Amino acid sequence: MTTILQTDKLKNFIAGEWQEANPTVAVHNPATGQEIVHVPLSGKTEVDQAVEAAKQAQKDWSLVPAPQRAEVLYQVGILMKERKEMLSQLLTMENGKVLEEARGEVQEGIDMAFYMAGEGRRLFGQTTPAELKDKFAMSQRCPVGVVGIITPWNFPIAIATWKSFPAIVAGNAVVWKPATETPIMAYELAKIFAEAGLPKGVLNVVFGSGASVGDAMVHHEAIRVISFTGSNDTGRDIAASCGRQLKKVSLEMGGKNAVIVMDDADLDLAAEGIIWSAFGTSGQRCTACSRVIVHEKVKQQLEERLLMKVEELTIGNGLDKTVQVGPIINRQGLEKIKKYVQLGKEEGATLLAGGEEWSSKDGDLGGYFFAPTIFTDATASMRIAQEEIFGPVVSLISVTDFDEAIEVNNQVAYGLSSSIFTKDVNRVFRAQRDLDTGIVYVNAGTTGAEIHLPFGGTKGTGNGHRDSGVQALDVFTEWKAIYVDFSGKLQRAQIDTE
Repeated sequence: MTTILQTDKLKNFIAGEWQEANPTVAVHNPATGQEIVHVPLSGKTEVDQAVEAAKQAQKDWSLVPAPQRAEVLYQVGILMKERKEMLSQLLTMENGKVLEEARGEVQEGIDMAFYMAGEGRRLFGQTTPAELKDKFAMSQRCPVGVVGIITPWNFPIAIATWKSFPAIVAGNAVVWKPATETPIMAYELAKIFAEAGLPKGVLNVVFGSGASVGDAMVHHEAIRVISFTGSNDTGRDIAASCGRQLKKVSLEMGGKNAVIVMDDADLDLAAEGIIWSAFGTSGQRCTACSRVIVHEKVKQQLEERLLMKVEELTIGNGLDKTVQVGPIINRQGLEKIKKYVQLGKEEGATLLAGGEEWSSKDGDLGGYFFAPTIFTDATASMRIAQEEIFGPVVSLISVTDFDEAIEVNNQVAYGLSSSIFTKDVNRVFRAQRDLDTGIVYVNAGTTGAEIHLPFGGTKGTGNGHRDSGVQALDVFTEWKAIYVDFSGKLQRAQIDTE
């Protein structure tokens, strides 16, 4: 057990109180296999309790002036900043990502706290001229009520802040189901909210599986918004269920992101960007680069650079400061990656590097590791170039010109992130226009979103809503139109009185 966690069994956080729930399941460090903590496997009963607490708390919370609600978020940001190193180490222990990346993720949560706190004074509506004399017209944002958020294991604190912070500053109450693989960040963030002065019941955390807790949240009539990040299949099911209930739903799902490398690109820079985007977080990002669309004239040169860089990568426990690539989250994730590597071989792609499970020379690590893997001579139609692998596997696809590169980029089911390396300003602006993803990078990899811009994508990546940025408020608010007639007589809008 870890001393910095200070508990060996987590509890649900409902109505401002820590409540024990059984049964529990062990959480393991994916780098070592060591047991870290036990987490409850809650069910519908606990969800009902959390929703009732949220309903009651939201009535008063919605009446608190938004600038005062924002003060809680400012305090949350301060506390997160003070505890950044401790949170980062815990994140690495439960998730596996290297400590440098964990610090970056915690910092993203800190930034989100301060950014969304600022929105407490900017929950802007509009005033507009009315079409009748002596009449005033305006719109304003209103809270939806009780919000359900379901977050994944790969960014256990950043994504939670993208969703919970705008919901709370807008006057909603939250019921949160974190991933059972990474529950510690939810436990720590709930403690921080309590210390920051958030009224009891405004944030509730219910641990458990998607089949029990998640399903109960989706079908609870008092939860009026579901914000979900996870797999495409699960997202489709949630969307269908919420649609039948006329319930608002925000989905952020998968990606099959590509880096385009043109013949005029800085190849050293491109190789560096590809390595970071493909193998950072062991490829377990929805924005990870899993395709490289490279001009045939520079394909061989790029391959040589990538091989040199991948051989320099160090693999191991993310708490080791010399490590650059951490573990896969669990055995299931590892087996999925192995399946796709075999598919790539069977489809005719050429394996340049990796392609196998990795273990340390001295055998002291008991976790789940996969060697950074590069395929070349892949075609755009291969399954390894179409389907999300969620691991450190990247495939090179050769093209003859810019137009073909754009076409190959766009012919996948997802539309999250894309990138182009080129020195041609005309290509840059055409790429910005023609790449069909929600995020476009120029001369950088496919990862590294900033919290003040909208995060999300097109096609199979989501349903049009966005996490992060001011656009996140659209998920957690409803628009209300207000008309004030001070004429002292009945005026009928749209009626011709001539």
